[in-house]
Amino acid sequence: MQSVRDTNPSRESSRRAAFTLIEIMAVVIIIGLLTTIVGAAIFQQVDKGRVTTARAQINSLEGVLELYRMDNGRFPSTEQGLEALVVAPTGDPPARNYPAGGYLKGGRVPLDPWSKSYQYEAPGQHNPHAFDLWSDGADGATGGQDVDSDIGNWQDESAPS
Repeated sequence: MQSVRDTNPSRESSRRAAFTLIEIMAVVIIIGLLTTIVGAAIFQQVDKGRVTTARAQINSLEGVLELYRMDNGRFPSTEQGLEALVVAPTGDPPARNYPAGGYLKGGRVPLDPWSKSYQYEAPGQHNPHAFDLWSDGADGATGGQDVDSDIGNWQDESAPS
């Protein structure tokens, strides 16, 4: 005589096709581990991209500050700051040949990739005959390591940040 189990072949095949709870949990854990590994690699690339962007913006602002110097005889003072690139500065040194509309399109100084203002000092401590221009990095504080380190116009661009 046949058992009840043998009389219903569709039920038996559906049992063999199903996953156990342990198998499902193992797959979820593996997916979680892969996501963590891939996510960490992506975040490192995002951080490197922000450092590269900060270096590019500093280079661009250096060029604009050089144009300012050629037009006005000297760089803006520390007190006048980078705002002198968008609004005609008052005080010493005077801006003799300031162009209508300023030096930057959009009428504002760009923020660094971490949405903080770039720092400017003239004459600079690192560049005493010109100016220092820098971002404080991801942490927004002086110093730091890796992505938190300062990015300045006195640094070699090929140096690790």
